[in-house]
Amino acid sequence: MDERSRVAVLISGRGSNMAALIYAARADDCPYEVAVVASDKPDAPGLVLAEAEGVPIARLPSAKDKTQFFAGLQSALEAAGVDLVALAGFMRIIPDDFLARWEGRIVNIHPSLLPRHKGLKPHQACLDAGERITGATVHLVTAELDSGETLGQVQVAVLPGDTPDTLAERVLVAEHQLYPRILGQYLGRTRDFDWISNKVGELALTLPESRYQTSHGSPGWKVGSQSSSKFFAIMWNRHHGEESVGVLVKCSGQDEMAQLIEAEPDLYFRPAYYGPSDWIGIRLDRPRVDWDHVMNWLQRSWQAMAPARLTKMIRIANEF
Repeated sequence: MDERSRVAVLISGRGSNMAALIYAARADDCPYEVAVVASDKPDAPGLVLAEAEGVPIARLPSAKDKTQFFAGLQSALEAAGVDLVALAGFMRIIPDDFLARWEGRIVNIHPSLLPRHKGLKPHQACLDAGERITGATVHLVTAELDSGETLGQVQVAVLPGDTPDTLAERVLVAEHQLYPRILGQYLGRTRDFDWISNKVGELALTLPESRYQTSHGSPGWKVGSQSSSKFFAIMWNRHHGEESVGVLVKCSGQDEMAQLIEAEPDLYFRPAYYGPSDWIGIRLDRPRVDWDHVMNWLQRSWQAMAPARLTKMIRIANEF
């Protein structure tokens, strides 16, 4: 199987959603593995379960100093090589600087159909409102409480005579089904050709006079006027025996290509037919793509293929 994304699960209690993620990750086709479980409570029961299941744990001191605690958590996540953080009943308020560092890479599950009933006691709020349907939501975490982008939801019926406790029990069953599935979809997109192509396109189209055009059926981007434009980036989708999704860009020549591939064979590849023309492939179907690095290559390739009038303008602008 391809390299999996590494997920950290943060808990404060028994960690039943954590357990659901751990067991789902044992499937051969799951795109993630649980790399570490951490808690703000060193005696959290979920840590005992994670350890018994062979998952590394981080018993962080229950520091009253928020800065100290999250610095320790950051160190634990870095040591584990984490790609994404999944909150599973983690009851600490997360500071803005930590959220900024992990923007787009922290998810949470909330027991209501957001945006309804944010915050605490959502089941009581649902019953007080006389609603017949509730559910659970997986969403990205932002500084605003329970307001990040919704990634997925599941509905749960409210039964006559339900109490907050009975409703919570059924919603929790639904959470255990929803969280692993949505997390898998969210992380699996990094191997999806269309998602990768759209990401490359967003970057490529920020460059002056760039436009989209296919090249032998593959998405590509050109620079220059309609009549004399040249490709500076072309998508590659597992062609000719090279089992990678990537983008082709212009390098300086065969010597540089050979050096790059020898130094980082998991990142660079020589594409069939294109390689002799100094196109090098950058593999993008992996969990930890450095998109700044990709953008630097797009800019370099754009400069190599852009007409002289454009590159001259760029040089002049850089002098000021």
